[in-house]
Amino acid sequence: MGHAGAMSLHPILAEKLSAAMAVETSPAFTRRDARLPAVPGKVHAVIGMRRAGKTTFLRQLLRERRTQMPAERAIYLGFDDDRLAGLGADQLGFLLEEYYRRAPAWRGRATVHWFLDEIQLVPGWERFVRRVLDTERVEIVVSGSSARMLSREVHTSLRGRGMATVIRPFSFREFLRHRGEEPGEDARRWTPADRSLIEKRFREFLVEGGFPEAQGLSPATRVELLQGYVDTVLFRDVVERYGVTQVAALRWLVRQCLRNPAGSFSAHRLHQDLKAQGHGVAKDAVHAMLGYLQDAFLLSAVPLATESERQRNSNPRKLYPADPGLIKAFDAGGRTNQGHALETVVLNELERRKADVGYVKTIDGLEVDFLVRYPGGGEELLQVCADLSAPETRARELRAMTAAAKDHPRAGRRLLVLDRDALVQAKDCAIDVQPVCEWLLADQSAPSS
Repeated sequence: MGHAGAMSLHPILAEKLSAAMAVETSPAFTRRDARLPAVPGKVHAVIGMRRAGKTTFLRQLLRERRTQMPAERAIYLGFDDDRLAGLGADQLGFLLEEYYRRAPAWRGRATVHWFLDEIQLVPGWERFVRRVLDTERVEIVVSGSSARMLSREVHTSLRGRGMATVIRPFSFREFLRHRGEEPGEDARRWTPADRSLIEKRFREFLVEGGFPEAQGLSPATRVELLQGYVDTVLFRDVVERYGVTQVAALRWLVRQCLRNPAGSFSAHRLHQDLKAQGHGVAKDAVHAMLGYLQDAFLLSAVPLATESERQRNSNPRKLYPADPGLIKAFDAGGRTNQGHALETVVLNELERRKADVGYVKTIDGLEVDFLVRYPGGGEELLQVCADLSAPETRARELRAMTAAAKDHPRAGRRLLVLDRDALVQAKDCAIDVQPVCEWLLADQSAPSS
């Protein structure tokens, strides 16, 4: 139960409802490429790492709806407010009734669109949502910073009626759009000046990343901001949510993963390293912590590409941060490897494209960064390389691709390089070679949500 007694709406919630029903022009933000799936009768769960832009995305959807209908039929409410601590799910019922008392004309006659931000802070919210979907004419969009919000709460309680849309930090296209520099043309039509600007911006993107609030900040301020984001994820999304008590070990784990992007990590090895650092943490706890960090969208794990479940589980996973900007924010020695930032950008884009991704290890121990299975069908071996100038590097990358192609004969082969300089070095390759920025800006038929 909330603070306000059994039969009345919490005063802060009433105040928020009044503000939400008022006609206001919200500011226009940088348009995101994510889209809600066009499936009626579902709860749309907008999930993703904190500060990636979920609230802004909800407000953009609100603005869109309000251009199509009377403003009071589209309502945005945020629940991440200390004054609403301890709010019970019954208050959501009072909220709905109060709304229809104020706008009786819509009940049963027109769809009302509800945008409920950080709703997972209200225990039992999913039962309310299920009931309302069954009894009222509504579209409901909820948001939260946990993958489990969808898998556990939405799928279990809503019995398959939930659909996820993941909001990530800006893609490279959105990064350019935010600056008013999104190219209107295909790469083949870029002028030399267009290309020079895009390549310059791409090198900036590799360092600065795509968190919306981090755009245009000085390096020192950006590092402070991004470190603060990670701290908030640790405390709000891991320590508080899962009751983790070994905070020092968790911090060490996060620093280790963010300082070594694209690194192979196994729970066993991390457990050994933690022990060597004086952190007595059980191996199961390390395994759980890695799961929590993925659940909070801070890290992504790429498994070995194999049909064997046992092999997949017994081989290390490669861990990548949610955004290349996080690498620089945690790189103590200033030794950031551009190739690893490049790999991180590519993986994040593959996840946007909803691809199924694994890495390949050949019988000779050579590695291909990604074996990609696209949602529309089709497979591709993707190798990412920042610098092909050394003949031995070039030979190794191509040898790995050739060996992997024997095991994956149906897969296309593509080598992604930093920029056009590398095309000269790779001109004799019998595979597709493409600058990463061109690949990122290529028109995608698949929705990037």
